[in-house]
Amino acid sequence: MLFLLAAYAAVAAAVPWWQPRLGRAVWAVAALVPLATVVWAGTRAASVLDGEEYRETLSWAPSLGLTVDLRLDPLALLMLWIVAGVGVMVLLYCRYYVEQDAARQAALLLAFAGAMTGLVLADNVFVLYVFWELTTVASFLLVAGRGEGEEERRAARQALLVTAAGGLVMLLGLVVLGQTAGTYRISAILADPPRGGAVSAAVVLVLIGVFAKSAQMPLHGWLPAAMVAPTPVSAYLHAAAMVKAGVYLVARLAPALAEVAPWRPMVLAVGLTTMVLAAWRALRATDLKLLLAYGTISELGLLVTLLGTGTRTAALAGVVMLLAHAAFKSALFLSVGILDHRAGTRDIRELSGLGRRMPALFAVTVLAAASMAGIPPLVGYLGKEAYFEAFLHGTRLDGHEQLTVVLVIGSALTVAYAARFVQGAFGGHPGEAAHRAERPEPGFVAPVAVLAGAGLALGVGYPGTAALATAYADVYPPGPDGPYKLSLWHGFTPVLGLSALTLTLGGLVHLGRRSLPALPRLPDVQRVFDRVVMGVGGLASAVTRRTQVGSLPLYLAVLLTTVVVVPGAALVAGAPPLGSPLPWWSPAEPFLAVVVLVASAAAVGTRHRLTGILLAGAVGYGVAGVFLVRGAPDLALTQFLVETMTLVVVVLVLRRMPARFSPGRTRPRVRLIRAAVAGAVGVFVTGFALVASAARTAPAISSGYARHMEEAGAENIVNAIIVDFRALDTLGEISVLLVAAAGVVSLVRVDGRRRANPSDAGQGGLFPTAHWDEPARTWLPGAHERPGGERSVLLEVATRLLFPSILVFSLFLLFSGHYRPGGGFAGGLVAAQAFVLRYLVGGRADLGAAVRVPAGVVAGVGLLLAAVVGLFPLVLGGTPLESAVVTLHPPVVGTVKFATSLFFDVGVYLLVVGVVLELLSAVGVSLGQEMATADDAKQGGPR
Repeated sequence: MLFLLAAYAAVAAAVPWWQPRLGRAVWAVAALVPLATVVWAGTRAASVLDGEEYRETLSWAPSLGLTVDLRLDPLALLMLWIVAGVGVMVLLYCRYYVEQDAARQAALLLAFAGAMTGLVLADNVFVLYVFWELTTVASFLLVAGRGEGEEERRAARQALLVTAAGGLVMLLGLVVLGQTAGTYRISAILADPPRGGAVSAAVVLVLIGVFAKSAQMPLHGWLPAAMVAPTPVSAYLHAAAMVKAGVYLVARLAPALAEVAPWRPMVLAVGLTTMVLAAWRALRATDLKLLLAYGTISELGLLVTLLGTGTRTAALAGVVMLLAHAAFKSALFLSVGILDHRAGTRDIRELSGLGRRMPALFAVTVLAAASMAGIPPLVGYLGKEAYFEAFLHGTRLDGHEQLTVVLVIGSALTVAYAARFVQGAFGGHPGEAAHRAERPEPGFVAPVAVLAGAGLALGVGYPGTAALATAYADVYPPGPDGPYKLSLWHGFTPVLGLSALTLTLGGLVHLGRRSLPALPRLPDVQRVFDRVVMGVGGLASAVTRRTQVGSLPLYLAVLLTTVVVVPGAALVAGAPPLGSPLPWWSPAEPFLAVVVLVASAAAVGTRHRLTGILLAGAVGYGVAGVFLVRGAPDLALTQFLVETMTLVVVVLVLRRMPARFSPGRTRPRVRLIRAAVAGAVGVFVTGFALVASAARTAPAISSGYARHMEEAGAENIVNAIIVDFRALDTLGEISVLLVAAAGVVSLVRVDGRRRANPSDAGQGGLFPTAHWDEPARTWLPGAHERPGGERSVLLEVATRLLFPSILVFSLFLLFSGHYRPGGGFAGGLVAAQAFVLRYLVGGRADLGAAVRVPAGVVAGVGLLLAAVVGLFPLVLGGTPLESAVVTLHPPVVGTVKFATSLFFDVGVYLLVVGVVLELLSAVGVSLGQEMATADDAKQGGPR
């Protein structure tokens, strides 16, 4: 199962590179992965239906409880066939439907299929939630497309807001449920269901998330809006798969929670109301996709009702309808796509006579619509008889007769809009749309035929359908009249009469629809959503105007005051005795403390930006000195390198800013408040450090790391912690570093690249005249970009001499980090400073000569290498981020011993170098072309 998820991810990532070479054949290649899923599930179907379960567990971080638990049982098997089977047909259909942007859509559809596969196989509530939200993200990207259309962006935004908000509410409910049960493993919760008031609250929260995801009223407005998406997306996500995630969760949890007080009333009230009202709305729609969208909402309400009722017959009916709906609704959506593609419209008022023009498509569409209406011998008929039986005879629920009446009304309306769909799409005499429509290719119609034919096969072959449905339904006790069995013929029974009644009433509603009184208009949920969004936006603007006054000192004062007051009060109230801390450990510490304090005070008082940055750097260097005398050379080395890099980057930024801070004078009272806040923060941090040191009662964790250093093949405990014991933290940190760098680069470039003003070239007032040491000839690439006063032959020569040596030193730090101070982060910073030196001397041209690979590629390869090295042990049956010690005996070199975590450190090295190169590239134009600002002119010239 883990292999299937990895296959979806890998192929989805590779599709954009394959598409230019494969062309339209890329859709067939993409369809191989869900096809393999169908085959794999089929090989395990017999044992799963006999009661066996397949489980796989990936222990990501066992000490934190982070495990990926997967389980294949009858319900997961059913959903896996739906997701993968419909996915194969949709991807094959896209070969004829999608005309542009095929690579992106194929990759996203495949990624969505993988996310749905993970969702239905998940046996851990957190894993389920992760895949749940991945389907939401995939839906957003597929509906929005490239973001070129306002309607598409709006629909995608609405779907994201509603389903993601519902997902967050659901997550809270799942956490409460897991805490109450004492486990987050779904199978364990089902085996020993928790009870109590907290479980009732969790049920409400989970069902809210379900209703949002499965478009139940009044949270359904996002689904009709999402019909702006391409038809394959509507058929796969919004009919067959994603919207069934909520239905699946109801079916998964109902055996354990159906008896909890709020569950059944919520499920029945919301599900049946949605079934009837959405079917009513479908009768008003003139757009075929919109008609099917409201029909989908109606049938999802039916599925939520059946699978959430908590009885065996209802569950049996729910599973059959789940299969039936996936087959007929995806087929109907795909048929609409063909009509729209060939006739240029899907408006019922413009379509006429296409049944004669496209007889094959007409036949398979009628077959799918008949299954939706519940006509024998199709699988929709099996499901309809089962759910009438479930509420008429198969339960002792209070008011089950009234519930049966509602089901009859909803089913009759379903028959009516099914008939309206067929007549509106294909009926009548050939009109203009039919004359201009071209017959679709057989391959275009084939996926529709397969899905529609599946409804017939599942109905005629009802013993196989019964075996699949019964395997899940048997978790419930039999009904009062014994276990119900699926069959196309139970004799002349009341259920058969109800089924015939729905067909009759539905036909009458369709035929007499024009003579019936005007259908009442239901509340427009879309308008309500728009008003809520506008109201929230207005409230946010009002609050922002009051609180965001544009003063950074004020923001900092509020934040720091909160830090002092809230944790500070708790610290004062519960602080243990501080003991007798030593004032210093080394005679050098008082001197370093004086340096830090003096530099800090001077930085506060200076009015020049460059001076302030240099003084802040002096503070950092002083702290690094403290680390050094305290016996932390790795930390000191990193601090020195970070401070140096920060100084360089900030100085480059200062070239674009005024030389002095803002000249305005601050009122004495404000300065006093700032000083008080700063002093309070200093006292709080000092007190917190002392309390934290005195409060330790357990042995230091470093002793445990030291005992395992030999296993890691390390002698430097700091590097062993970074790349072995806490490698997961490191992987997360470098990922954040890359994301932050990408964000900074995007912000810097948001207004486009700055352009030099040619009229300023050569003006003596902008740059000083050349000095005596200006070289007569340029031999560094890009040296001509620097004006005379900023050129130095000594620096250019030194750069050429030092650059290789600095790189070699960085590699030394990288490879020796496991045994002595250094490592990938320190080595990457040293190498990055070598490139900074090239940039300062020769500009971007010389930097480009030194690095032939784009900076983003360097950083991305670093992150990819670290991730691959971390996951590679899984291939060998180990745990993620596990390392091994390798000993080689080359004939000439001798014995070579290293840990495989070295390659993880190489990834860190490359990422750090790539991030710095990205930041340098974001600085902008050549160094000599940066223009002085108006503030510089006020200060009397350039900085």
